[in-house]
Amino acid sequence: MAKPRHRRAVAHLSRGAWAVLGIVFVALGFIGALLPLMPTTIFLILAAGCFARSSPRLEAWLLDHPRFGPTLRAWREDGAIGSRAKGMACAGMVLGYALFWWGARPTLLLDLVVGLVLAGCAAFIITRPAPRGR
Repeated sequence: MAKPRHRRAVAHLSRGAWAVLGIVFVALGFIGALLPLMPTTIFLILAAGCFARSSPRLEAWLLDHPRFGPTLRAWREDGAIGSRAKGMACAGMVLGYALFWWGARPTLLLDLVVGLVLAGCAAFIITRPAPRGR
């Protein structure tokens, strides 16, 4: 039995929304590749997830990209993060925290909350496995 027309239309709109969101994430990821304090990989991981729901062609393009593809495939297959990326991510968090502390002069409570959140993020990143050798 075929899907009713309205369900097909909703599915088509949903795929389009996922594709647009994926393109926005790719743009943010490429901007992040150029700007030192803006992340790249998380936006490209999100883009790959959006493209998986909307466009196999765009998903394949992103996963086969010569610069970003290996990192995205390692994350998708094993939840793996390379040691260089771990170091850069943690260094970025330390720099961001230092700029926050210096610029905002937070209260002790806010200082602790932000520090603990960033420490938790760093712990998550550090505990991810290394990519398998290919």
